[in-house]
Amino acid sequence: MNTFLGVDGGGSKTRFVVIDERGRVLASHREGSAYYLEIGLDSAQEMLVRGIQQTLNQAGIAESQLTYAFISLPSYGEDQSLIERLNALPLAALPSQRFRCDNDMVCAWAGALAGADGVTVASGTGSIAYGEFQGRAERAGGWGELFSDEGSSYWLAREGLRLFSRMSDGRTARGPLYELIRRHFKLKVDLDLCAAVYGSDAAQRSHLAQLSQIVTRAASEGDVAAEELIQQAACELVDLVEAVATKLQIPPDMSILVSYTGGMFRMGERLTAPLVSALKLRSARYVVQQPRFTPEIGAALQAARLNKTPLNPSSLDALDEAVAHLA
Repeated sequence: MNTFLGVDGGGSKTRFVVIDERGRVLASHREGSAYYLEIGLDSAQEMLVRGIQQTLNQAGIAESQLTYAFISLPSYGEDQSLIERLNALPLAALPSQRFRCDNDMVCAWAGALAGADGVTVASGTGSIAYGEFQGRAERAGGWGELFSDEGSSYWLAREGLRLFSRMSDGRTARGPLYELIRRHFKLKVDLDLCAAVYGSDAAQRSHLAQLSQIVTRAASEGDVAAEELIQQAACELVDLVEAVATKLQIPPDMSILVSYTGGMFRMGERLTAPLVSALKLRSARYVVQQPRFTPEIGAALQAARLNKTPLNPSSLDALDEAVAHLA
């Protein structure tokens, strides 16, 4: 019986899952951040090895019994000098011939579209789009938080803080966001925000990204400027989708399957509605579908594809049922 391990390494958390060729979920596990640029390579390796071992133990299979694994890592491929070191991170837990590492965009695509040709946009701590068509693969975005990651939770949090500064100065009319941020940071003086952000862990990528929830709450309380930021985030994500679709050179008479994944989409219709509307305005060719599977399941499906034993339609249906039962 073929068994496949999927690892979805993220900026905030890392998820592990083991499935078999029949579509059964044998084990699942969660660890912390895999963002080695923030936590360091040694910490990333310790986390991965611990997570892989605990997941395999939970599944009741030895590493020698595992057929194949796919391990996704944020920022993989964005520094060629580190590729060899990143590829070696799981070696203490798995033999080298039985796994492959790649960027986390791949498992996001494989999960959302179950490996079908099309484009998936991922928006979590960072943002990126990835797609495949007839064996070709392309990506857009994912350049990092300092000058990219548009439409991500980090981007939304940063723009929310910028909006607060404008509200404090009087450059923008004050809305609910202003008091929400004051209460969150317990500010006595607005400028104390600088110390709160620059002088603590809040400045770290994963911690700052969590502040995007304040922008979402402000929008739900009627803050027009906060709502406009979410609309802008949707447009930024559409730009990523369109860039990938263009590079894939999909024939003009064919529809383009699009899906989405990531923590930003937990706000539901507030983000998906403007995303779908903006896509339709760009082209009637875009066919948007809800993500079929999560990225960690996508990673396991990618492991099966790399092993040249992809799950058949009936096994995918069984996996649907297994995931729904777990949920």
